[in-house]
Amino acid sequence: MKVSPDPYKTDLANGAPGTIRLPEGLVGFPEHQSFDLTLVPDQAPFMWMHLHGPDPLHFVVLEPNGIIPDYELELFDEDAEFLGIKDAADAAVLNIVTIRRNQPAAATVNLAGPIIINRRTGNAKQCVLANYARYSAHHPLVDSATAGR
Repeated sequence: MKVSPDPYKTDLANGAPGTIRLPEGLVGFPEHQSFDLTLVPDQAPFMWMHLHGPDPLHFVVLEPNGIIPDYELELFDEDAEFLGIKDAADAAVLNIVTIRRNQPAAATVNLAGPIIINRRTGNAKQCVLANYARYSAHHPLVDSATAGR
């Protein structure tokens, strides 16, 4: 199934958190299954995905729409079925960003393993794309030609 990386419609524009549930957790963090998603206006397009609970675990994420040109996602049927996604419009997409300490211009974004969210239920899964070979898990967020500007 092809998925369109359209913006995730929550109340994030007002800084209000949205909750996403990942029944299988994230890759490397299977025990962490519920996160608050928060947009801080002066940090856009980046959002914070905070773990529900006492652990101070959080991730920087972004919606690829308008940032990553020509990003075409193809889900495996099993992933779409797991999430209850019957139509591409049911899906929202977030990508995890890695920002290296003291090297923000070297930030990368995981395009091969996005977090797919069912817009209706808030259930999500970090999926390996059916067309993963087209993308990198360490895609440079800033073009090296413009990083020094």
